[in-house]
Amino acid sequence: MKIQAPYLLFLGDASDELSIKMAKGVADWRPELCIGEYTLEGCLVTTGQPSMNIAAAKAAGAKTFVLSFANSGGTIDPSWVPYIIEALENDMHVVSGLHQKLTDIPQVKALAEQRGLDLIDIRHPTQTFKTGNGQKRTGKRLITVGTDCSVGKMYSSLCLEKGMKARGVNVDFRASGQCGILIAGDGVAIDCVVADFIAGASELISPDNADDHWDIIEGQGSLSHPAFAGVSLGLLHGAQPDAIVICHALNRTSMRGIKNKPLPTIEQTIALNLAAAQVTNPNAKIAGVTVNTSSVDEQQAIDICRQIAQQVGYPCVDPVRHGVEPILENIL
Repeated sequence: MKIQAPYLLFLGDASDELSIKMAKGVADWRPELCIGEYTLEGCLVTTGQPSMNIAAAKAAGAKTFVLSFANSGGTIDPSWVPYIIEALENDMHVVSGLHQKLTDIPQVKALAEQRGLDLIDIRHPTQTFKTGNGQKRTGKRLITVGTDCSVGKMYSSLCLEKGMKARGVNVDFRASGQCGILIAGDGVAIDCVVADFIAGASELISPDNADDHWDIIEGQGSLSHPAFAGVSLGLLHGAQPDAIVICHALNRTSMRGIKNKPLPTIEQTIALNLAAAQVTNPNAKIAGVTVNTSSVDEQQAIDICRQIAQQVGYPCVDPVRHGVEPILENIL
């Protein structure tokens, strides 16, 4: 799926930062793709983009109206439909990362068809995928994997892409989740692909390329997570990575969404992912470790990363706080 920029980010009446992570991600990493944000009364959060309504955004050149938030159940509140209709009447395509489909709202679907506009439900891929074949592809690939879900795989991937571009490397970020797709402008929401075709979809988002080209593939889930390991494994097999970066978040007492399930150690995560990756790329190697240290102060973050590096034998950084140069040195 491909998304046309610039975007108007619709935040509705969102009240917490986590609920607008899709909007925050694109505003942080691709601000040039954004025209502004549109909020309703009661909204308590912001992306920092200019505030504007739909008519003003259209006049400024907006092409896509983005429902940029998440809510419990992933439903489209009926109170938002008039704003979706208004966006379509202003000839904007509409994107949603929610579970409920835009195309399931009759008046929205009818108006979009009438005006020749796209309704893009990011979480519902419409492509036809093949099963993975494991055949070697040209070009080079790096994938981020995690000790758990939501440990910073997307941000680590984007930091690595940014660092490589600063070095003049031929590189692309390949999105596998709804936030990443909005940032990249295309990709596949891999967790919504039928299980037999996950590896094939992973191969599709990272096709043959020039020998000196790197794809940075956004990881999903964790091989150690009871709920999401299947998605993680299919994505890893299809990625056929040359390099693997392990991502970890400090101070979690249990795996996300599961009580009394301790996180694996970084060493266990290295061993598990390396063994799985070598099924489709026998030459896969660990490139480094990234840690989300936002729960500690700067000196503690530095000390922890140094300790982990000594412990596992690979460079370790907080990519947001400290950059990714040590990992890039190891890769390039």
